[in-house]
Amino acid sequence: MSLIDSGGIKMNNDIRVERARKKITQQELAEIVGVSRQTINAIESGKYVPSTVLALKISRYFERPVDEVFWLEEGE
Repeated sequence: MSLIDSGGIKMNNDIRVERARKKITQQELAEIVGVSRQTINAIESGKYVPSTVLALKISRYFERPVDEVFWLEEGE
C-alpha cells in the first residue's frame, strides 16, 4: 500500500506480505513492536507513515532491510 505526501512522494510497504510469510496477525505484530493493531492496519493500508523507530522495529522483526519492507516512489 502507499501514502502520498504533499511533495508527490508515495510511501509503500510490504507488511501484509511479510506477515503472511511469518503467519502472524496484525494483532500479533502490533504486540511484538509495541503498537496497537489499528496502527499496523493504518500502516498497511497507506493511511499512516510509521516513525523511523517503528519502521526499524518492524523490519528487524521480519529480518529484512528496512528498504525492502518500506520504500519511496515518486508520484505523478
